[in-house]
Amino acid sequence: MLKKWEELPENMRTDAVRPYYDILAGKKKALAGKRFMDILFSFILTVLLSPVMLGIAYAIRAEDKGPVFYRQERITAYGKKFRIFKFRTMVVDADKKGALITGKNDDRITRVGRKLRGCRLDELPQLFNILSGEMSFVGTRPEVEKYVSCYTESMMATLLLPAGVTSEASIAFKEEDELLARYTANGETADEAYVKNILPRKMRYNLRYLKKAGVPGDLKIMIKTVLEVLK
Repeated sequence: MLKKWEELPENMRTDAVRPYYDILAGKKKALAGKRFMDILFSFILTVLLSPVMLGIAYAIRAEDKGPVFYRQERITAYGKKFRIFKFRTMVVDADKKGALITGKNDDRITRVGRKLRGCRLDELPQLFNILSGEMSFVGTRPEVEKYVSCYTESMMATLLLPAGVTSEASIAFKEEDELLARYTANGETADEAYVKNILPRKMRYNLRYLKKAGVPGDLKIMIKTVLEVLK
């Protein structure tokens, strides 16, 4: 899974990234186990949850006749671009009608979409991204290129592994939309508030995760995520 140091993109071959790379280079078996778990669980869940996904697809389509899926270009391991799968929770062409970050009371969110977001069911189609190797169950949430361009040198280390559906940062910032609302109330735009105040804090969790990436830790984060959603 991990490329040789000399094969990394130039902007990742820095002194700030090297310590994280060396840690991951010593965890080859753990990373192989992580990928095996991703393939196994994503296949089983895709089969088991297919009736649920079909029901969600019908509800989205019935509300406004728009497309069922939302696909947006994101960044994963080594800065590679991919198109993330999500159930559409916003009006058609929402990206052209506001910020890339969505606030709690964003009027672009549809009625069905608000319910899906509340229990994170809009993320289910990312099982296809996991099967293809573009994502993992646990890892840094994939950002759009606009935000990746704001990464510091140390933040680039998070691109050593595939992007994830959930993470310790995702759990800690599960009320991210409320945080954004507080910052934007002080005059900042949603994009400014995210890059300046939220992204650096999330990245501290993501960088810490790199030091312990592996199956046992991933299982704990996945179980914790499910428990948080059930709350």
